[in-house]
Amino acid sequence: MIIDSHCHAWKYWPYQELNEHEPNESGVPNPEVWGNVEQLVYEMNRNGIDKSTIVSAQIWHNPSNNQYIANSVNKYPNKLFQFVDLDSNWSETYHTDGADARLGNFMEKMNIIGFTHYLSHDEDGDWLISSEGKKLFDFAEKNNLIASIACTPRHQKNIRKVAELFQDLPILCHHMSLMSADKSKISEVEDVMESSEHKNIYLKFSGYNYILGENKRWDFPYSDAMWVYKEAYNNFGSRMVWGSDFPVVKFSSTYRQTLEVIKSNCDFISSQDKEMILGNNLNNLINRRNNE
Repeated sequence: MIIDSHCHAWKYWPYQELNEHEPNESGVPNPEVWGNVEQLVYEMNRNGIDKSTIVSAQIWHNPSNNQYIANSVNKYPNKLFQFVDLDSNWSETYHTDGADARLGNFMEKMNIIGFTHYLSHDEDGDWLISSEGKKLFDFAEKNNLIASIACTPRHQKNIRKVAELFQDLPILCHHMSLMSADKSKISEVEDVMESSEHKNIYLKFSGYNYILGENKRWDFPYSDAMWVYKEAYNNFGSRMVWGSDFPVVKFSSTYRQTLEVIKSNCDFISSQDKEMILGNNLNNLINRRNNE
């Protein structure tokens, strides 16, 4: 069982114009298909991926991505699953009142297993433990949803507080919480490792290029970042979930390479734990939601 915990699909390539996220890339000749759901399913079939949990992201050109992914989940039942984009930092409702009600509305309209929420990098995430934030996570916990959070090391303090308050809520931190392999930033790694004490916090084993930085984004198999992966494994053990970051990963590697990083290059991870990271962990969380 292999499940891609972190991928996207867009009706139109969101990075078609130059933007601050990927400033050095030009537009593609086929933006309508470059990152659509059929391309994702193709990569899944080609690489032996059983299921994918799609992280909706209503970014450039795609203000209706939640509905696009919902339709895709209906088209590929038991193969695709959805984290709905809830009040991410690009939305007008970012950290406004009523997030729990908005999540409830999505539950009524769409077959979701959880929600994703992208935090701004220039804040500490205090909203997470505000009265409105607590209402959201309480609602999610009571409805057996999964929280998929885009966060940085500076957010981990408040992520831990959420995990302590809502111990039955699985929290997946995108791209290893964007730790850096730059050893001058070792304190960031230590901050993320502290979160391993909470059994409901998981790291997404994804986004390798972010750990190394812009200048080494094509440096497969990311040997200079291997010490970060080892540190994560030594602390979180098998409590991680592999993800490709398709189709954004096209900026740094192939889909197959994202899989081979862990399958062929992380020899410090036991075979049994690799099975957990590659799919069994997330499958258990999905089944937990579907068997409520």
